[in-house]
Amino acid sequence: MAALEWCSNFISKLSRKKTLEKDLLETPLKRCLTTFDLTLIGVGQMVGAGIYVLTGTIVNKMAGPGAILSYLFAGIAALLSSLCYAEFGARIPKAGSAYTYTYVSLGEFWGFLVGWNVVLEGVVAAASIGKAFSGSVDALCNGAIRNGTITALGAINVPGLSPYADFVAFGAVVLVSGYVALGAKASANLNSVFSVLNIAVIVLIVVMGFIHADVGNWSKEGFLPFGIQGVFGGAAASFVAYIGFDAIAMAGEEAATPSKSIPRAVGICMVLVTTLYLAATAALTLLVPYADVSTSAPFPDAFSQRGITWAKYVVAIGSLIGMASGLVTNLFVVPRSIYAMSADGLLFRSLANVNEKTQTPLLAIAIFGLLSALLTLLFEIDILVEFLSIGTLVAYTVVAAGVIVLRYQPVSKSQFQFKPEESQAGESADESGEKRPLHSSRSHDDFGKLRGVFKSLPLLHHCDPGTAASSATILMAVFMGALCGLGLYAYPAIVGGEWWAILFLTILILAVIASFLVIIAHIQNTGSLTFQVPWVPLFPAVSMFLNIALMLKLSYLTWLRLAVWVAVGLIIYFGYGMRHSVENRPLSAYRHIVSYNTNDGGSELQSMTSDPVEVQPENPPKHAE
Repeated sequence: MAALEWCSNFISKLSRKKTLEKDLLETPLKRCLTTFDLTLIGVGQMVGAGIYVLTGTIVNKMAGPGAILSYLFAGIAALLSSLCYAEFGARIPKAGSAYTYTYVSLGEFWGFLVGWNVVLEGVVAAASIGKAFSGSVDALCNGAIRNGTITALGAINVPGLSPYADFVAFGAVVLVSGYVALGAKASANLNSVFSVLNIAVIVLIVVMGFIHADVGNWSKEGFLPFGIQGVFGGAAASFVAYIGFDAIAMAGEEAATPSKSIPRAVGICMVLVTTLYLAATAALTLLVPYADVSTSAPFPDAFSQRGITWAKYVVAIGSLIGMASGLVTNLFVVPRSIYAMSADGLLFRSLANVNEKTQTPLLAIAIFGLLSALLTLLFEIDILVEFLSIGTLVAYTVVAAGVIVLRYQPVSKSQFQFKPEESQAGESADESGEKRPLHSSRSHDDFGKLRGVFKSLPLLHHCDPGTAASSATILMAVFMGALCGLGLYAYPAIVGGEWWAILFLTILILAVIASFLVIIAHIQNTGSLTFQVPWVPLFPAVSMFLNIALMLKLSYLTWLRLAVWVAVGLIIYFGYGMRHSVENRPLSAYRHIVSYNTNDGGSELQSMTSDPVEVQPENPPKHAE
């Protein structure tokens, strides 16, 4: 019995959810960022080295002019994920982004894992951009920096490590970290300048590309020389170029009007960035034939081939500006994630200390900025880039699942305010024939319950509201992973019509569909006062599927490195975080939250025996933005 009680207590600690403050706008950080600031933070993190370097490989090796469609398809996949972030960001305007959203919707253990992966993503992204920035500066100097360092200090002949100590990358990361410590507005202003200049350079590329366009480049060898498979392969590769919109949600705790500005900034950012990518790729493939596109410096080389030498140097400077902007935004968002986890007690509390003057977490900025700088000093860029996608895709998948769970959560387990209950007035006649008002309403108490036509289904009608939908979401993710794995690694057997492959394929497809049907058999919670993703659960489910498919295309070494990082995180969580968590308190600590909500129509007791719940008044007050 003692063992069972210990196991029960242990599982309850893993699944406990973050209790949100009554006033979600209250924060020790400074709320000073506008929609314009947030939009350019997203643009700055997305439009960095990717468009200047990645496009060449996709055009030359994967899709040809069809790279335009690759960027379009990747943009659609990224848009689905960005909508999920926008809903959570508007509901929970706090630092932490995916970590906080997962903690609130799925529980502490999953929240910690996602947060730990977001930290990995941010630290490695900053290091990668610092390394790319250094490489571009060295290229402009004809390799003088690299050669000079090796001559002075000698080469490092260790597999996986950088062949030389990259002090330029190290210095760039340290310098930007110091600037970011000055405050959110200072970082946003610098990023805004870099982002506007970067956009101006890309617009110049597009204009010059169309002026000197040769439409024959699209007709001589066809628009899709690598076929539709090449387009999809390019889409998987180009998805990396869209990583960064989550920076908008990460800055939510410093947004002046988060419920409005976060969804707007996410939407504007995605449309703007996708348009820039499509136009720049079209201009590149119209300038020179796809086979002649350079994989290392596509745009400068294309202008050089056409004899437009001055544009070559403008583009080179633009790429440096784009990378500098990406470095600023990455080093801006990483400490916010650390701050959120530390404030919740899952990481060391000292990392959550906010400086009174700058209103930034200085210790978190210093430690993780230095960690990024050390990575640039020691590792090659290809090793760093491999880490980028895995942490991001894990976070995107879990956030999409969290939206589904949140939408089918009953009011008794929700911490958000809702719109007043919908009511429809009509008339009915009593026995005497006299007409009198008739009011029919859809109660908030119905959220998470089975729809009327499905109440007789076995198993489901015994489940508590929200439980079946949550379980079905988890099972759907598992079945999607198995389906994607089968499609990727047993593709020849499926095409060859082997019976076992067809059988497993059919079973997994039916399992995914069945899980999806279980979700939609329940009544959805659509009463939020803030932005909501349309077409739930379809859009989040498609986002989950695409992200899982992209994850499974990564190399096994990437998964192995992720396992090592997660193992370190679990040691921290079980050794420190679980015991020091803010949620690690007895039930009596919640008594001040329990209250009666007395209205004309009666009284309602808000019980805290499971999850903390905010009292939902009949007419919710509007928070000041």
